Order: sequence, then structure tokens, then C-alpha cells
Amino acid sequence: MKTLISGARKLGIELAPGQLDKFEVYYHELIEWNKRMNLTRITDYAEVQLKHFLDSLTVLTAVQLTDGLRLIDVGTGAGMPGIPVKIVSPGIDLTLLEATGKKTKFLEHIVSVLGLEGVEIVSSRAEETGHNTGYREKFSLALSRAVAPLPVAVELSLPFCQVGGLCVTLKKGNIEAEVQQSLKAIGIMGSRLREVKPVALPGLNDKRYLVIIEKLKPTPPQYPRRPGIPAKKPII
Repeated sequence: MKTLISGARKLGIELAPGQLDKFEVYYHELIEWNKRMNLTRITDYAEVQLKHFLDSLTVLTAVQLTDGLRLIDVGTGAGMPGIPVKIVSPGIDLTLLEATGKKTKFLEHIVSVLGLEGVEIVSSRAEETGHNTGYREKFSLALSRAVAPLPVAVELSLPFCQVGGLCVTLKKGNIEAEVQQSLKAIGIMGSRLREVKPVALPGLNDKRYLVIIEKLKPTPPQYPRRPGIPAKKPII
């Protein structure tokens, strides 16, 4: 875990031995389950540490997490960024939202194996769960990573944020046009773009960003639209 240890230190995070043990188990379980289902294209030991674990932890450079804070990871896939963030900040209340049943089976397994407490796994689409009163506008922080183009990710994530909460979307590449295209959706969802924060990972030359959006008022009740519509007809 040398790549993870050194990279985390550069992000200002000192990982405890028990946390490193959890990341080690997470890696091996991810690779083993990946033989049976498509969880990730990245399987190299060092690359998973860098492109999955450390990339997830960049969230902690933009937000301060306190015990009891409610966080939802929208479209979490194999559990990132939510699970790495939970390992480092065990006191948060984490919800992992994933529509693919096979992936939620992996999530249930890895949460159990890692002994993570305060984690709920929801097997459902964001368009549906976003209208569920148990989840709608109940979270201080909504995360998404590699889910969809930004205008779509905004519609899927912001309905979960409470007023005053934040939505943080992890993006990479040349995202200037994508950010501009998302401004209309951000406004309609009752929010404002606070910051596009560049982040650097050691050994990677690609551009990576945290798009940080602040929730100012409740999202209109018709959003998110029914399943599939945000992706087919993004608000731009």
C-alpha cells in the first residue's frame, strides 16, 4: 500500500494501520469479485490504489466530515468514492445507492467483510429514490463519480441534498464546456456552483477536479424526472 500511503500524505491524510488493512482487503475482494462481474477495468495493485482509492479520498480536500454527517454516494458502483471515504471517516452515516443488483451484492459483501458500521445499501435508481421522502433532501453531502455527464449527474444528485448541503462530483479531463452546460440544471435544482477545485494525484498527468455545488433552496418536486429521461434529455 505504499502508493496509497504516500499519496494520502500528500493529500494531508495519515492512514492508520487498521485503515490500511481495510484497503488491502478491499483491493483483494474487488479483484476476486471482478472475475465474476464487471466492477472495474483497473485491476493493477498500484493503479487501484491511485486511480480508485486515492481519487476517492480527494473529496476530503474539499469538505470536512464530522461524526454523524449523512452522506450519499449516488451510483456508487463498486463503492467508490463512498467506501474509501468511510474507511478514513468512520463516524459518518453512509448511504450507497446503486441500481445494478449484482453490484449491490458486492457492496453488501464488502461492507460486511470490512466490518463497516453505519452503512446503508440501497438497490434502486436515483430517479426513483430521489422522490422517496426517506432520502429526498436528507443528506449534508452527495457524492458522485463517473456516473454521467455533469448536467445529468446534477439532476440525479442534488435532490438528495438538504438546503445548505453540498454536492461534490469527481470529474477528469477538459470539463470547461461540461461545467457551462450544467449551470442551467444547477439553477433549476435550487443550487449554485461554488467551486471547480483542481486536484492532483502523484504520477498522473491528467486533469482532475471536484465540482462543488451548494444547495440553496428545495429542488422542485418534478425533479429528478422519471428513469432514463435525465440521460436522454439532459437539462442544458
